[in-house]
Amino acid sequence: MSLNCKEIDLVLQELNLEGSFIQQIVQPTFDSIALYTYKAAEPQTVLICLAPGATRIHSTRKKIPKNDKPLRFMEFLKSRIKGARINSAAQIGQERIIKLELSHGEENFNMYIRLWSNAANIILTDAKVQDDGSEGILDVFFRRPKRNEISGGTYKCEIRQLKEGETPKVFEPRTFDEIAQNAVNSQNEQLSSIEKQGVLSYNRKVELFYSEHAEALSRTALLEQAEKLYNSKRSRLEAAIERLENKRETFLQAEKWKHIGDLLLTYGYLVEQASANGEKFVECEDYENGGIVRIEIDPKKKTQQNAQEYYDRYKKAVSGLSDLEYDIKTSKSELAKLTADYEELLAEKNPLVIQQKMRRQNTPRQKIEKKHPGLDFVINGWHILVGRTASENDELLRRHVKGQDWWLHTRDWPGGYVFIKNKNGKSVPLETLLDAGNLALFYSKGRKAGRGDLYYTQVKHLRRAKNAPKGTVLPSNEKNICITLDKERLKRIESQQQGFTLV
Repeated sequence: MSLNCKEIDLVLQELNLEGSFIQQIVQPTFDSIALYTYKAAEPQTVLICLAPGATRIHSTRKKIPKNDKPLRFMEFLKSRIKGARINSAAQIGQERIIKLELSHGEENFNMYIRLWSNAANIILTDAKVQDDGSEGILDVFFRRPKRNEISGGTYKCEIRQLKEGETPKVFEPRTFDEIAQNAVNSQNEQLSSIEKQGVLSYNRKVELFYSEHAEALSRTALLEQAEKLYNSKRSRLEAAIERLENKRETFLQAEKWKHIGDLLLTYGYLVEQASANGEKFVECEDYENGGIVRIEIDPKKKTQQNAQEYYDRYKKAVSGLSDLEYDIKTSKSELAKLTADYEELLAEKNPLVIQQKMRRQNTPRQKIEKKHPGLDFVINGWHILVGRTASENDELLRRHVKGQDWWLHTRDWPGGYVFIKNKNGKSVPLETLLDAGNLALFYSKGRKAGRGDLYYTQVKHLRRAKNAPKGTVLPSNEKNICITLDKERLKRIESQQQGFTLV
């Protein structure tokens, strides 16, 4: 339940913001902001929450978590009113709209804090009143074009007029005494030594009420949402690990394929007889255990060719085993991190912090350290680099790829270069080639077409074109592949982008 007009008056009276200076502004979430004020050697933190059903303003002693990603409105306020003096702070009538008159040097501003449950907002204006009584909007917390609450719009304080015969509603402030008494009785660790004796300000009671209110509603709702996300991702990872381990079991039987190939070469005459009769199986004695084994063959192929097929299976299993081990290890690490993050979330008491941690990406892209330009993916143990511009393409070519690495590019459209880093002794799997091909088409002018031809070759077969635009190369020994954009594949690839985590 949001603060009513009488409660807002009591809060403002205690805050006594007139004559304070705004030292810092922190926006921890997308529906709250905190002003750090200072007056007569007394600092205080004023929290403004615009969440539906819990709109409020009050001082707080809780630590306000900083957001790694610079949020728009916070950065704007820092540039305009950080260091400003609050000349006056009062509610307009009984409208639950607080007006702060601010001055910063020679500039004057008005900040309107509208604490309506379903239309809360913070509006900063230039304080210049126009003929119609409106003021020019510099920026707003929530941009709402239908209400003209946008940068460059105008704002006129809405004072509701009573209809004919309508009786004005009478509001009474809540005392919050029960909440305060419970905190005192339990010797709540949030209370100071004086407060534990029962001396609490109205702001402090409001903060304790919404702290408990958030615990019962916001925190519980956030944790329920976190539990659903955790269970969904955990079951998906566990299923993936089970599939990988089952596949590993079959790969661990690689020696069987090699042994069958040896048997076919040993009993080549039996294979030739079976082929001559058009039979698809050959029976022979296993010289290792003395038993009789039945081996499937292709009667159209010679003994050496049939044996080679089993040797190829052996090589594929041995080659793929290391990739499988890498995938299993990576998936188990992801599962362990997911569980650790969830347990950390359950132990967190501050809903603001929970809300931050639940976001998909806290660290802004510009703060993620990159060792090379472009995008970076690790998919099934294969490292893929993507250049999106001519400069990135050229930089990757010059300093970050080698001759054995693979290069892909669209044939008919300009676009980014995609490189698959070479792994000694291993061929690039078809799935990895399709992943890289989708990336090459996606980061080209052919994206809208949804389908295109690509050519690919090793970097050692690329030759720089003279007097051509930056990054232009001429390939040789190239092969062709036709790619149709696969949205599901691209979504899966995106989750493998290095430096980003999915919570």
